[in-house]
Amino acid sequence: MNTPVSAIDVAIPLHLDSTYHYLVPPELAPEIAVGKRVLVPFGRRRLIGIVLGSIRSTEELKPVVAFLDPEPLLTTDELEFLRWASSYYLHPLGEVIRAALPAGLLTPPSSKEDGPSMPDQRLAIQREPFFHIAAGSEAHPRMGVRALEIYAAIAATAELSRTELRRRFGQPAPQLKRLVELGLITREEREVYRDPFREETVERDEKLLLNEHQAAACTALTDALHRGLFAPFLLHGITGSGKTEVYLQTIATAMEGGKNALVLVPEIALTPQLVKRFRRRFDCGIAVLHSALSQGERYDEWRRIRRGEIRIVIGARSAIFAPLDRIGIIVVDEEHEPTYKQSEGFRYNARDLALVRGKRADAVVLLGSATPLLTSIHAADEGKLLRLELPERARGLPLPEITLSDLRGRKGSVFSPSLVQALRRNLDAGGQSLIFLNRRGFATYLVCGDCGHVIRCPNCSVTLTYHRKGERIVCHYCDYSLKAPSLCPGCKVGSITLLGQGTERVEEELGELFPEARIARMDRDTTTGKDGHAKILKGLEEGTTDILVGTQMIAKGHHFPGVTLVGVIAIDTILNFPDFRSAERAYQLLTQVVGRAGRGDNPGRVIVQSLMPEHYAIARGVAHDGAGFYREELIFREEAGYPPFAHLAALHFSGNVEESVKTSARGAAALLCELRRSRGGLVEILGPIAAPLSKVRGRYRWQILLKCRRRDMLHALLKVFHDGWQSAAGIRTIIDVDPVEMM
Repeated sequence: MNTPVSAIDVAIPLHLDSTYHYLVPPELAPEIAVGKRVLVPFGRRRLIGIVLGSIRSTEELKPVVAFLDPEPLLTTDELEFLRWASSYYLHPLGEVIRAALPAGLLTPPSSKEDGPSMPDQRLAIQREPFFHIAAGSEAHPRMGVRALEIYAAIAATAELSRTELRRRFGQPAPQLKRLVELGLITREEREVYRDPFREETVERDEKLLLNEHQAAACTALTDALHRGLFAPFLLHGITGSGKTEVYLQTIATAMEGGKNALVLVPEIALTPQLVKRFRRRFDCGIAVLHSALSQGERYDEWRRIRRGEIRIVIGARSAIFAPLDRIGIIVVDEEHEPTYKQSEGFRYNARDLALVRGKRADAVVLLGSATPLLTSIHAADEGKLLRLELPERARGLPLPEITLSDLRGRKGSVFSPSLVQALRRNLDAGGQSLIFLNRRGFATYLVCGDCGHVIRCPNCSVTLTYHRKGERIVCHYCDYSLKAPSLCPGCKVGSITLLGQGTERVEEELGELFPEARIARMDRDTTTGKDGHAKILKGLEEGTTDILVGTQMIAKGHHFPGVTLVGVIAIDTILNFPDFRSAERAYQLLTQVVGRAGRGDNPGRVIVQSLMPEHYAIARGVAHDGAGFYREELIFREEAGYPPFAHLAALHFSGNVEESVKTSARGAAALLCELRRSRGGLVEILGPIAAPLSKVRGRYRWQILLKCRRRDMLHALLKVFHDGWQSAAGIRTIIDVDPVEMM
């Protein structure tokens, strides 16, 4: 009988449902610790995995190559949280762990000969020299003037870094070398962080006086913090009601009690303004986590959090995995936003995971929004969330006046006469304006005026969008692009007509109407780079932009007191999406963009252009009637059996051969029906059917939708299907639990 040997269970960051066991040689046994990285052989490769625990095994196992960390990267509690997420979303644990760690930490060495050191040099720890005055030293008066100035600067501040000395003196290396040689200063190398705030300075502010509704909300949250138990809240505050001030003051209370705070925002565009608000209020360690940081900056922010140097973490959805301890409060700002759901790979929802993590930490979880999810409002009505209301704008400011402009039967300019007139008046009065259109590019499709041929993407089932810059037509799904043709590629003789309008076209038409105006555009094409969003928003903050044109990036959470006019163009396009949530999203987006107007001392005005002015999502949004909208939408959801009256899961099938994808989807549906019969038949199976976007990036797409009133029964069926289903060669099967997008 084989003698049990010391071994470890390891999660490998690949799409594999199993974990793997490895032998630990006696000399490495003292290094075993849960949460450490370990270099292991895997087939012909070496991979980096995470230690899940020690085991005793009689199997013949391959030995580990090396442990890579002196201390664990993940705590036992963090690993348990990731195990829960892996189980709930039916996604391999190794890939879940990879999503939770900074990019590059699990990247393996490039060859077998590479050592066990940090594999990705972009994550190399940065070191920098600091210079100090040597004990008892005194500068010689005959030294050069520049050396004396450098010596005096170091003496005045006790120490200076090389970066700071370069900023002040250009290239001080010769003088520094000479001062060290003379024994007048000493040089010490220290680890330094790549700081995303290094070039920003902020002025401190003090907490604001709360109105009665804000004060009541803060009191309820403070009481919950003092109890030290899990408490989920929904903060339903109209736009401009001062939700952020409630966040700030509640977090201050949590920190006074020795607790830390995690703040989630739905996307990068909202991060700069919110971070600035927090840095003005708090002088503790604040870390920011989002995809616009460099890999090194993100790694350094993660290390600061891991080391306990941070009290407040602010970030986009992946920040839910930040290694923050002693969490007292988790804030999910704009909790209704679909961007909290990861759309590829590990398809988690950070908004939902915030509730799970908060429960595990006995923390307060605060979901904030002017337009909460219908499911959140229903949960509050049933007592599952504690509802806090902010029904008035801060400082008693009025909601903006809204005018609905009916575009039915009208042709010509993008802008109605009433919107043009309002823009002129606002410009003359020195006010700022926002123009919202949720389509980028110049024209949304190109059609031949002779034969009617529409130019489509060869890889995706969508039309190509024309961009004036570069005179190119582009697919916004796969980035396929080519030079815009002058003649029809179908009939070879017809001329091309540009139809539909995007943000580029709106920007150009505004420039023709108001040549004196300072116009900027904010969409995915203009916000590339680390500071792309912040630079554009700075123009509004500093008053150097008169009119900002943008997609939904401009609609969410921004506070610009100078904006007194908002124009909403073609909100109806959202209502035509083949998604049961389309009315809810149209209402939310309309309400959010309307809320950007009139947040300062001057009243705001909004003009909404619509081809469907009688639709309840538009009519209720224009009337500031959230309660009326939610009543009508709940009736539709209950009749159709959609959330909050049912739980959903979607199965997606894709491949390069359409017939194979269809066959695979039908086979999966047959298996699901068989499993349902054996388990009581309470899960509704819809499909299979071709996805609304039936082809993306050259892959054909089919889908199945599962509905059930009981979450546990739906999940049980999915688990059995997941364990028993084997995709055909070339077919990718994805299980999306609690899907947000139905396209």
